[in-house]
Amino acid sequence: MAVLKFRVYFEEDDSVYRDVAVKHNQHFLQLHQGILKAYEFDTKHQATFFRSNDHWQRGREISLEKYDREYKVAPLIMAETPIGSEIRDPNQKFVYQYDFVKNWTFLVELIHVSKEESSKLEYPALVKSEGIAPSQYGTRGLVGDKLAEVEEKYDLGRSAEGFVVVGGDASDLEESEETGDLGEEEISPEEEGPE
Repeated sequence: MAVLKFRVYFEEDDSVYRDVAVKHNQHFLQLHQGILKAYEFDTKHQATFFRSNDHWQRGREISLEKYDREYKVAPLIMAETPIGSEIRDPNQKFVYQYDFVKNWTFLVELIHVSKEESSKLEYPALVKSEGIAPSQYGTRGLVGDKLAEVEEKYDLGRSAEGFVVVGGDASDLEESEETGDLGEEEISPEEEGPE
């Protein structure tokens, strides 16, 4: 059974992409779910694909459902449309739009077709990940769970009140921000106290 590998670029930064492999007879619904999983997004929002050309112009729409808006041509439905049926050329492109309020847009390009599927993979499968994914809500997706833990532990999410430069005043702080020197004093071993 043919396996299609799509490179899914984040529209705002083409150095960020995920390669997602799907079987040609799977539906656009599975590709939609595979893309969201690859970018660590939830599945709560509206979504649609557009068949595209080499200039990323939007053509026939393949939508999660028929939305309450005007269409020139009724959209195909993801759950009913096999991916293979919409492949027109070896480098077929689609524009994928998710969450019409935030308007996340991804550029999806077919980069490889193989005749053999891997028994080790469950399709759709993330086969390559490059760059730091955008965060759907806030900072977690940008740097992982570690920053979120630090933010909670040290309460960095609130104002920076209470931060002072040791041995200086506000004018020293402005100067140290420009130079990168925080003006911290060295503490001699005698001043540290017992361990």
